[in-house]
Amino acid sequence: MKKMKLWMMAAILFSGVACMTSCNGQAKVEKEAEAAEVALNGLGGNLEALISKYLVDSIGSQYAPGEICIPVVVYQTDEIKEDSLFVWGDYWVFNYNVVGDTLKCVSGGSHPGKLLVRKNEQGEDQVVSFEQVEAGHGNVESAKHIFGKNYDAFHSANSDEVYREEVRASGIADYVKAHNLPVKYYQDYGWPAKEIPTQDTPAQ
Repeated sequence: MKKMKLWMMAAILFSGVACMTSCNGQAKVEKEAEAAEVALNGLGGNLEALISKYLVDSIGSQYAPGEICIPVVVYQTDEIKEDSLFVWGDYWVFNYNVVGDTLKCVSGGSHPGKLLVRKNEQGEDQVVSFEQVEAGHGNVESAKHIFGKNYDAFHSANSDEVYREEVRASGIADYVKAHNLPVKYYQDYGWPAKEIPTQDTPAQ
């Protein structure tokens, strides 16, 4: 009888410890998630505008100039580590001239890679570095190295030409609306013009 009572007490004690461990583990996960959310709001809270400006200033400026530059984010994910925000993305940058009612693309290209974002001495978010995927022969190996566990998701988005064009058209539509541009189409050199999507006319 004593053995039975001891066994039951041990079982109850073990159950309590297991529950405490599980609850503490869950609380830790929730706390880490909450901390990450707070950090993201504080570091890179305006991430879209920050990256867009970086792409225009640092990448778009390296191409043949146009009247406007519209960056496109085909894929993006991020991770916070201490005081740094790492952002992996498939970024495309296009320069256009406005010709009548059409945005004529004059230059642009793809720039996938990993951005490092930190706050500067003034407390402002800043892109510290951009590790880009190599072009040519070492492309796949370089992409796998830079994107790591995110490679499959990146590759899926990057290799889907239809999806890429939908994202690009949507990005152009947002830019045109935000800047009140009197254009209806966009066109790549040597290709027919495409209608810029609206609520009534989705991306082609």
